[in-house]
Amino acid sequence: MMVFINLSREAKNIVIAVIAMVIILVVSNYLVTFQINPWLTYAAFTYPLVFLVVDLANRALGAQNSRRIAWIALPFAGLISWHFANGQIAIASATAFILSQLFDISVFNYLRNRSWWLAPWCGSMLASVLDTFCFFGIAFYDYHNPNWYQTALQLGTGDLLIKWFMAVILLLPYRIVIPRITYWQVR
Repeated sequence: MMVFINLSREAKNIVIAVIAMVIILVVSNYLVTFQINPWLTYAAFTYPLVFLVVDLANRALGAQNSRRIAWIALPFAGLISWHFANGQIAIASATAFILSQLFDISVFNYLRNRSWWLAPWCGSMLASVLDTFCFFGIAFYDYHNPNWYQTALQLGTGDLLIKWFMAVILLLPYRIVIPRITYWQVR
């Protein structure tokens, strides 16, 4: 605890963002094992929060620190997910997570100076496509089942639609936090 207190404000914010990402990833990797229906798992409602965390970090701390947060969160979330979900889901999640987060950060950065909503919305919408099909393609691959891709495609489609819906809904908390984000910024 004393180590955390002695950290700079920037380092504290990075640690908090990493912890938030790890929690969201582990919970989502556990929830993806439970289907709501043939098109949807519970993780579709929790996972989009990682895009909110990285977008807020990107706005406050910049792209370099956002990438740092994603890379630091990756091994922790992967190892913990391996325990709570399974190895295939942990590998799929780690792969999809890092690819989509780096892509989201790039899109966000490209659109950073436009309207307040454009960067987080476009970044989340586009990165969700990459994340969804990468994750479901790896997580549900089963060489014993020649029709594995049908399940992956069906769940991936439902998941993607919810992620797009959540990308719109999460603009509200993003907008609320933006005026308060100066606390995160290094002076």
